[in-house]
Amino acid sequence: MTDNHQPPASRVAIIGGGPAGLMAAEVLALGGVQVDLYDGMPSVGRKFLLAGVGGMNITHAEAKPAFVARYGARQAEVTELLQDFDAEALRAWIHDLGIDTFVGTSGRVFPTDMKAAPLLRAWLKRLRELGMYIHTRHRWLGWDDQGALRIVSPAGEHLIKADATLLALGGASWARLGSDGAWVSLLQDRGVTIAPLQASNCGFDVTAWSAFLRDKFAGAPLKNVSLSLPGETPRLGECVLTTSGLEGSLVYALSAAIRETINQHGSATVHLDLLPQTPLSKLQVALSKPRGSQSMAKHLHRQAGIDGAKAALLRELASAAAFNDPAQLASAIKALPIPLVRPRPLDEAISTAGGVPFEQMDGQLMLKALPGTFCAGEMLDWEAPTGGYLLTTCFASGRRAAQGMLNWLSHHR
Repeated sequence: MTDNHQPPASRVAIIGGGPAGLMAAEVLALGGVQVDLYDGMPSVGRKFLLAGVGGMNITHAEAKPAFVARYGARQAEVTELLQDFDAEALRAWIHDLGIDTFVGTSGRVFPTDMKAAPLLRAWLKRLRELGMYIHTRHRWLGWDDQGALRIVSPAGEHLIKADATLLALGGASWARLGSDGAWVSLLQDRGVTIAPLQASNCGFDVTAWSAFLRDKFAGAPLKNVSLSLPGETPRLGECVLTTSGLEGSLVYALSAAIRETINQHGSATVHLDLLPQTPLSKLQVALSKPRGSQSMAKHLHRQAGIDGAKAALLRELASAAAFNDPAQLASAIKALPIPLVRPRPLDEAISTAGGVPFEQMDGQLMLKALPGTFCAGEMLDWEAPTGGYLLTTCFASGRRAAQGMLNWLSHHR
């Protein structure tokens, strides 16, 4: 007589409902595993939705060598993650959800309607059809003495036994959306070394702006400028004056290098070129023209097109002697030194550096100290600039961890 009894399907727990956790859930559900996803917020994908408010930049279309170079010290590890699921694969996956994409002039890839919500709705519909259970307002508190997951919900605390667990808890920026870094001590208590969490893609403070600059020009954009650290190639773009320093896309692109320079030396001096399209020699000639009875402000405006926030910043940082010497003034305009002393607080940052080092995990993103527990997403120790790079690697790491979990389950059931 044949025994038709089948062993129960493996059950896994995913902690965190961002892109990494949701992508892992899809791979696991397709692999025949019962998935329970827990998230402390009232709904999943909250940071994903907010990141898409100004246009959902999902990935980047640049060539792979340039793409992977964006990951700095973790380029090798991220390149390995992207072997199975790169930017092209991500676009194909989005198209399979019924969402079209296009490549913008900067190479950034967006959904055709520029919105995150339709993509998330289509994705969650697919996941529910695959049988995944989503438990919102369920916060992970760690493990009990027997290794069960401690989960607290409005109904109280529960103990969850899972055959494998994925932690996809994000970094420590935007705590109001669920990424608060509370997981750090929970893993450290279990013997996992954590690289300190630091702000990435963030603004920076100066020692202090003058009251005039702070009160009149905080929030003013500095457009068509370039920014550089000593010895580095200048980057073109724009940034914004804040009450305490600088922020914006141009600053974010250099944030890792600026932060590490501050860590090593206590401050970092960046050089701002207010007129990157104008050669120094041409600017010197223009500023050397007699200004007669014109004020310096009018002379700068007429001869160099500098006024508003640019003129105020120049007056703030250039020496008084420079305004009496056209050569010095031209040099200041082309390389205005701005000493930055600290990054803005971690919770203001777009993303986080630091987290679980790759050395603490195997090639399938399983923690060596906690067999059967995997990690993915921004809680791993890597960072990248904005431009779709962050999301792409969150998706790819979620897939890699899920594949590792399927392999683990096949050998431990």
